[in-house]
Amino acid sequence: MTQQHTELLVEIGTEELPPIALRGLELAFADSISRQLSDARLPFSDVQSFATPRRLAVRVHKLSLKQPDQRVERRGPPTKIAFDASGSPTKAAVKFANSNNIALDRLETLETDKGAYLVHRGIEAGRTLEDLVPDIVKLALNELPIPRRMRWGSNDIEFVRPVHWVVLMAGTSIIDANILGQQTGNITFGHRFHAPGAICLERAEEYPAKLEDVGKVVAGFLARKAQILSLAQDAAKAHNGKVHVPDALLSEVTALVEWPIPVVGSFDDGFLQLPDEVLISTLEEHQRYFPVHKAGGGLSNQFITISNIASTAPDQVRLGNEKVVKPRLADAAFFWQQDLKLSLRDRAHKLSDVVYQKGLGSIHDKSQRVAKLAGAIAEALGNNPADAISAGQLAKADLLTEMVGEFPELQGVMGHYYAKLDGEPNDVAIAIGEHYLPRFAGDELPVTSTGQAVSIADRLDTLTGIFALGKRPSGNKDPFALRRLALGLVRILIEGQIDLDLKQCIQQSLELQPVKSEASIVDDIYDFIVDRLKNYYLDGQNPLLKQGAITAEQFEAVRQRMPVSPLDFHHRLNAVAGFAQLPEGESLAAANKRIANILKAAKLSGTEQIDAALLTEPAEIALFDALTAIADNHADAVLRQDYGKALSQLAELRAPVDRFFDNVMVNADDAAIKANRLALLLRLRRLFLDVADLSGL
Repeated sequence: MTQQHTELLVEIGTEELPPIALRGLELAFADSISRQLSDARLPFSDVQSFATPRRLAVRVHKLSLKQPDQRVERRGPPTKIAFDASGSPTKAAVKFANSNNIALDRLETLETDKGAYLVHRGIEAGRTLEDLVPDIVKLALNELPIPRRMRWGSNDIEFVRPVHWVVLMAGTSIIDANILGQQTGNITFGHRFHAPGAICLERAEEYPAKLEDVGKVVAGFLARKAQILSLAQDAAKAHNGKVHVPDALLSEVTALVEWPIPVVGSFDDGFLQLPDEVLISTLEEHQRYFPVHKAGGGLSNQFITISNIASTAPDQVRLGNEKVVKPRLADAAFFWQQDLKLSLRDRAHKLSDVVYQKGLGSIHDKSQRVAKLAGAIAEALGNNPADAISAGQLAKADLLTEMVGEFPELQGVMGHYYAKLDGEPNDVAIAIGEHYLPRFAGDELPVTSTGQAVSIADRLDTLTGIFALGKRPSGNKDPFALRRLALGLVRILIEGQIDLDLKQCIQQSLELQPVKSEASIVDDIYDFIVDRLKNYYLDGQNPLLKQGAITAEQFEAVRQRMPVSPLDFHHRLNAVAGFAQLPEGESLAAANKRIANILKAAKLSGTEQIDAALLTEPAEIALFDALTAIADNHADAVLRQDYGKALSQLAELRAPVDRFFDNVMVNADDAAIKANRLALLLRLRRLFLDVADLSGL
């Protein structure tokens, strides 16, 4: 039986690819090839991707050798145009036959409502794998997310890095093509030092096993990543320690090596007097080393680095790495000693010389605004405003320290340490470190009340200041990262269970800005924050809820009530989501929509009173009694923000509401009775609106 499928291998051999982008390039390359093969009607079982510093590769398993044949039907010109009065074929008929590579007498006639047409019906043979794949690979390479492409040599070819070889195979066969200036073949290359010679692949299935066995290259990114983690952990354990391996650093190291070899190094014990964060930043951010913790906790003076070569002189490799890190740590120790000569408060005054943003003053001006707002927030929440004010004044002072100048990622962290050494209150020192939190999606949040107040104030000052300057984000442009700031703000308020009148805080922050703005900007800023809140729920970023637990309709139902507190918004949203699951939910939501339409058409003033004497129908009397019975408990539940209870009480109204609409004519002939019934519906509508506009569900 003839083989119907094969293994496809594509490998692009390059100079060292950018490590931060490597994993993204790998996935994008594989995704594009997978998508195009599917679009080309070439079935396959699965796609496997590979990436090392010097290659991107894709292997497609059980790929069909050719497209399936297709029945085709191509309509040609109308018969009245295809033939002249004598029945002879015209140029239009001949041209249509030639375009289909068939004789004129093989064309058929298609009868339609608009007349008869010439038509060609036949079988179109599927194109072969060898015919389709080169263009698929070329397009996949063109689609890669490369911000800046480079040229090399004397040609006009562009890619992220110069290309030195291209492997393109289907099983044991080479697919002939020229890709990125290289003739395709079955020759790959292994490790630059361990196996620099050519490696001939006899079949695509050999990849990546042969590359690893002969070429000393672990081609799979995830396989190499897991291997590095295991090697680092084993090396640390052998030295009675535990390695610290952040995922981002692990991925970057994975993108730097093809044949990982762990090397354990050390530095002078005296450097352990520096804060742990300084040591970790020096080792991780500047050297790409993994810090090692002692078995009992705390950093040890050891580190693990991953070499890209199995050296015959491992001690020399270790000494080289130790030699590189020593001056870095010595610089950090010098910065530490220099910084201790001046207090944070002395540095804070010098922030007047540092421009924050044109139109918004200096960083000292910003710090004073943040301090005032943080104090007001702390007071509104029943906390200590004095500590919040102090922390706000000092929060940016460490920007002028030598340590932060060299290690910008330690801003806030160093302020925390220096504040403690200056004798500032513990809450103030902690808040200085916390006020930058969260720095990114999923980052930890400030946990102290003072840190929360300063973090909220700092974000609001930036948001209101930039909005006041008229520089709000537009499209994909967000140079001040206001979307990230707003998302961090709602995370603090909701996940931190902080019930704060955000609109009032926005107003207070705007009043502190040196730029005057229109009153409507308060609503603009609040709406901007609520838009981030929507993403927070609908994109599954809220850790308190499962993804998909909240719908867009439920969010908009709450948004219509414009809660001024994001935490209050959260409570209402939870209640609405719960209400939607009740058996009565759908019926009452529909009734709400009907009531809203009736009231809108009636154009009520909103001041109507119910006259019990005008209630004559049993169904309207029953609804009135039901509303009266739950009124006090409902109001109490809303006051306590127990919206779930409030809506569950309203769910009990389903039966009287259904009976009302089944048995009562709202638009009665008697104007007084009609007005009274409308007032009854208005009272019902207002009870539901106490939580959300359920008519939108």
